[in-house]
Amino acid sequence: MTNLTADTTCDVLIAGGGVAALCAAISAREAGVSVIVAEKAPRDMRGGNTRHSRNLRVAHGEASVLSPGAYGAEEYSADLVRVAGGAGDETLIRALVRGSETVTDWLSARGVVFEPFSRGRIPWSRKTAFLLGGGKSMLNALYAAAERRGVTLRYGASVTELTGDGVARIVCGAAFETIAAKAVIACSGGYQANAQWLRRERGAGTGGLVNRGTPFAEGEVLQSLLKLGAQSAGVAGACHLVAVDARSPRHDGGIVTRARNIPFGMVVDRSGRRFHDEGADPGPRHYATWGQLIAERPGQKAILILDDVAMRGRFPAPFPAWKAETLEDLAALLDMKPDILKHSAQEFGHLGSPPYWAQPLCPGVTFTCHGVRIDAQARVTLRDGRPCEHLFAAGMIMAPNLLGTGYLSGVGVTIGAVFGRIAGESAARHALVRPPTGAWAPR
Repeated sequence: MTNLTADTTCDVLIAGGGVAALCAAISAREAGVSVIVAEKAPRDMRGGNTRHSRNLRVAHGEASVLSPGAYGAEEYSADLVRVAGGAGDETLIRALVRGSETVTDWLSARGVVFEPFSRGRIPWSRKTAFLLGGGKSMLNALYAAAERRGVTLRYGASVTELTGDGVARIVCGAAFETIAAKAVIACSGGYQANAQWLRRERGAGTGGLVNRGTPFAEGEVLQSLLKLGAQSAGVAGACHLVAVDARSPRHDGGIVTRARNIPFGMVVDRSGRRFHDEGADPGPRHYATWGQLIAERPGQKAILILDDVAMRGRFPAPFPAWKAETLEDLAALLDMKPDILKHSAQEFGHLGSPPYWAQPLCPGVTFTCHGVRIDAQARVTLRDGRPCEHLFAAGMIMAPNLLGTGYLSGVGVTIGAVFGRIAGESAARHALVRPPTGAWAPR
């Protein structure tokens, strides 16, 4: 494919359509180069997992209109080091934290609106800034900003192959196109929607997983980069998992499917046995804790059981709970042995007031923790340690450089925005000095 003549040429080609891709596109275009964004999704589903986001984790030295308290750079860095378990790149962690200090101002200047904390409509958080209208509103603002600046947007455009000289093969429905670019930025996320790839890396026990986000994250760009010799980051097959309702759609259920009521009830496996303390770690980390725990259970399934008092105090859920008047009736409904379920209830000690309510749980994949290594300019690093001068990456495809297999709430969008800007600026600098190559001869 390296010798193919291009149908289209541009300075910078961006694969992806979420916050990383848009920040990269806007930054590159503002630097004076031509930009094409190839978004695999159709227009009405554009934006990847950013569509389901709601906040950014940002460093700031004092309380502000967006936050009730300070979250300093040192604390932010320490949090990243902790969740990465020593696997985070210190240089990139510093770049992320430093970039987060200005990211809300940068986004606001391009039309993104944030929710003031004083309105009282958002959770108390001194570490994150919330988007007014959520991720879709941010995407709409950034897409509009990109269009105003002259960025070319291609929807339903899947980048199926990259070459070492900046040529990309694009599939749009039944049509094929070859685009030659002076620089390419990979912002296409992981492969959480690719059941075959997950099964290959994780083994047969993936049938119980659901993909919480976009169905278009199948990893073609990541696979192409690895074939080109990109150095891998993270752990192949590792996923960020949370507990979700087992009736969630196979793809794109989003944040509303997350099981929020575990601390209020009893969780049992398919046989009716408890397997973890429901009250342990009641903070935000318990979502990931329970996702992993359920993934390790037979059939990757569990049941959350609430008594009537807990049911009346629970958070709203998208699916109705199953009801039974007695534990014996509940055991029959769930196809469990009554004595096992009753023993679990006695062990739990807080399951009183009937009737009883049940919610089926399974693990939901937020993203895969496997990507490509980059340097401080967001250039893709090759396996021999050299940076590839014309290949760049931003967003979740390079997030394992900072997070390993861990996560912090709100940090995914911040990684996308900060490293999208870095990648866009770096790619533009490269494109402005790179002379045209043989692949640049249009048909």
